[in-house]
Order: sequence, then structure tokens, then C-alpha cells
Amino acid sequence: MSIVVVGDVLLDRDISGTSERLSPDAPVPVVDVRHATRRAGGAGLVATLLAHEADVRLVTVLSDDANSRDLRSALNGVSVVAGPSGAPTPVKTRVSSSGHALTRLDEGCDPAPVPDVTDAMLDEIASADVLLVADYGRGLTSNERLRDALRERGRTVPVVWDPHPKGTWPVSTSAVVTPNLAEAAAAAELPASLDAAFEAGKLLRERWDCAAVAVTVGDRGVVVTTESGLPAHVPAPSLGAVDTCGAGDRFAASVALGLAGGDDLAAAVGRAVTETAQFLRRGGVASLDATTIPLRSRVQDAFLVARDTRASGGTVVATGGCFDLLHAGHARTLSAARELGDCLIVCLNSDDSVRRLKGPERPIMTQADRVDLLMSLACVDAVLVFDEDTPEAALRRLQPDLWVKGGDYSASSLPESAALDEWGGRAVTVPYHPGRSTTKLASAIARVS
Repeated sequence: MSIVVVGDVLLDRDISGTSERLSPDAPVPVVDVRHATRRAGGAGLVATLLAHEADVRLVTVLSDDANSRDLRSALNGVSVVAGPSGAPTPVKTRVSSSGHALTRLDEGCDPAPVPDVTDAMLDEIASADVLLVADYGRGLTSNERLRDALRERGRTVPVVWDPHPKGTWPVSTSAVVTPNLAEAAAAAELPASLDAAFEAGKLLRERWDCAAVAVTVGDRGVVVTTESGLPAHVPAPSLGAVDTCGAGDRFAASVALGLAGGDDLAAAVGRAVTETAQFLRRGGVASLDATTIPLRSRVQDAFLVARDTRASGGTVVATGGCFDLLHAGHARTLSAARELGDCLIVCLNSDDSVRRLKGPERPIMTQADRVDLLMSLACVDAVLVFDEDTPEAALRRLQPDLWVKGGDYSASSLPESAALDEWGGRAVTVPYHPGRSTTKLASAIARVS
């Protein structure tokens, strides 16, 4: 399955440090630089996010200046089919101190001439299984040959179009257009509010003659408008204060992945909302600095969460189980466990592990779906999947401060207790809620199916 990302690329730089004094030249903070990173931005960020999850190719235009060489280096690992841009490489530099943004510096971001496209670029579009257009207003999507190719391919494969205020209208064969609230409200000449997202989605879908519009509304989720039915609101998990840089790119990328995998639009948008929240919870684009972590590989997430929690002096809490059908008892136990510390990591039996423990008819839900459900809960910070019959090996790698089980267990009789003693961890129990079990729920479902 080939996903082709089409759009404008730029170079993103992040400079971070600490600031404890003002400049003698002007009343502005002096930042002592501690860390500087660079990454591909725009369509380049979208392609980077997808590169470890799908067969992805980036169709774009590039300059031949020094910044372009840095950009090409940042795109290492992404298959790029590029024509000449005829303009300087746009660069956006964010400067922060102790985690707080101070300023952003833009270079080469003036309006650019509409670039030419090459036959190789058009051939990639013609062979795509899914197209994701990341328009950053630099003129590429204004090229008529490119638009014709996108429009034609969109008759047979899904086109996800992430628009830009300075860009061009999506092609009419787009399966879904994903503006944020500010973009949608401005285009529809409406105030930026959740109520306006419903009206803007309707107006823009009719104006663009596309199949659907999904207006992202920050921490309030997404409003989806289609040609057949009332607008739907998909809420987002609560995150608190996070850096939202790259959220729109992650959302569009996840929608494209869902459609590529055979999801209908509702399922693709629902999963994209969850995955965008996970991306932001993990640190957003900052999590890409050292290495690009595949979104669906939660093992690295668990260790990063534990490391960061310990670094800040917090308590790492873990619990475990199959969680084959998530029910109220699970939710209450998980919430109670999270209250005992500063992060909660769920050690989850893999599909093979569940089959050995429960029989060939289990699990009822796949490992991927069980991870997604757990990560949709605000009380869960990460999931660590293990293949063994017991979580002891996983616990030895994770070394949590607390290992939590429901009150139907005795902390002293848990087989994991011996492993916990090795690093000074403790086993604790939280109240058990009788009458709730996966087996009873599965039986009830079987009776009514």
C-alpha cells in the first residue's frame, strides 16, 4: 500500500536553552543555548511521520541552496521525488527557554512563484494508493498539471487534503479536507468557535464540492461534515498543557493511514483523534528529535514515560492484564492506580500470550485495538506489550515503583512480588468491583448476538 504525500516542504529549527538575564543592549532575554535540532517541516514532516508506518513517497519541489542541503539531510529515510522550486528554502526557527516559547524567526517565507512539475512527480501521483496533500501555501498545489493529476487519481483512490490559508482550493475528488478551526472559520467568514465548526464544515464542503470536511478544533476534537448526514463531533482525550506543534500534520497522516488500511471515514477520523492525542502526549514534534518512533510501537513510549517521570522525581505506577473487553471494573481499577503516582503504564498481554492463557478463541479484540482503547483513557500514559505468560520480564525492564492489581488479589501472594523486591518496588491493591468481568461480558454479548 503506497501513500504519496504531495506538498510544500520547509526546514524547521528548534533552539532551546535557559534564560537568567537580560541583554545589556535591550530589555530582551539572553538564551544560553543547550539544544538545537532541525527537522523537515510542512509536507516533509508528514512524510517523516508516515515513513515508519507505511510505504511513503514525498512529491515536492526543492531549492539548491545551503538550507536545502540541511532539509535533504533531515529527509533521510524518506523516498523523495522532487522538481526545482525556483525559490529559497523556507526556514522557520523556534526559540524557547525552559520549555516556554520566546519567538519564531522566518526566512525565505515570502510568496514564491508557482513551480513547474516533472513527469516523475506526476507518475508518482498516478501510481498512489492513497494521496495526502499537505498544502503550505508555497504554490505547488496551484500548478494546474499537478491539480489535474490529483483530481484524476482522486476518482479511484482516497485523497486527504490538509489546506492552508495561502494555498489553493482542494480538488473536488478529495475524500476529506482537514482544516483547523481558524482556517475553516476564516475561509467561511465565520467566528472561530465550536458552533462555527459545524456551519463552516457544511459551507466549505459545498464550496469545495468534496466528499467530507473534518474541522479540527484543538482539545475539543473534530467536527466531520459529509454529504450524507448530519455533522458529527468526535471528542478528543483530555491532555492538559501540551505543545501542539505538528498536531494537524499527525491528524492528516493518521486519517490517510486509516483509509489506506481499509477504514471508513468515521473509523479513520476516530483513530486519528486518538493517535494525535498520543503524539502530543509523547511530546509532539519534540519526540522526533532523537529518533522517529513509530506511533504504533508503544514499547518505547513506556520506557520514555518512565524515564521522564523518574527524572522529575515522580512515582512510576504499572498495572497489567489482558483487557480483552474493557469494562467498568477495568476503568475504575486503572483510574485508582493512576491516582497512586505520576504516571500509569499498562503491561498488556500480547495476542499470543492471551491465546495461551485463555484458549484459542481469545482474544476477542486484537492487540492493536486493545492498545488503542487503553491509550484513549486519560488515566493511561503508556502501554507496554509483552509476549510472555507473566509480566515478570516486562517488570524487570520497566522497574516501576508500584505494581497495582485489583483487590481480588493479595499483594503478598502475587508471583511478581519477588521480582519487585529486586529493585525495591512494591505491590499494592486497589478496590475490587465484583460482578464485572470479561468472561461475563463476553457471555452476555454471545446471548444477544
